[in-house]
Amino acid sequence: MITMDDIVREGNPILTQVATKVELPPTSEEIDTLKEMLMYLKNSQDPEIAEQYELRPGVGLAAPQIGISKRMIAVHFDDLDEKISHGLFNPRIVSHSVEKAYLTSGEGCLSVDREVPGYVPRYARITVKGTNIEGEELKLRLKGYASIVIQHEIDHLNGIMFYDHINPDNPFEKPENAIALD
Repeated sequence: MITMDDIVREGNPILTQVATKVELPPTSEEIDTLKEMLMYLKNSQDPEIAEQYELRPGVGLAAPQIGISKRMIAVHFDDLDEKISHGLFNPRIVSHSVEKAYLTSGEGCLSVDREVPGYVPRYARITVKGTNIEGEELKLRLKGYASIVIQHEIDHLNGIMFYDHINPDNPFEKPENAIALD
């Protein structure tokens, strides 16, 4: 079981590296790791389990965050009326909107133990392709919050932290051509 002790914190060089592509089909070890990443997210959102194991709640996790420099992400959250729950190998954004979006509350990260205030501009809509745990090629069309979560995790695979997107001179300057999401 993945716990907060397994989460790599900012300052660790793995978080600034570009992760390597997973050879398909993935190994059974890679599949198990991705299932464990997804289970961490589910456990972290269960108040009793989270308290028992001192898990910080998360909606997304990338393999570099547990010290594995491979292109694997897990996401698990409710978006509008839909439950979004995926483990993906080699996710990539294949198209995106010109319009941007940002969370008015800013973003957080399991690898960052401090508040980093500011708006993080992201694409408002994206199309992502990747291979799921069952080995199927998926194509996901996402918008709003779901789009932001996936982009945050894919950034981890490219060695980019969420705060790298924040305007250093004016963190709360509204990004151009962007919609605010609460």
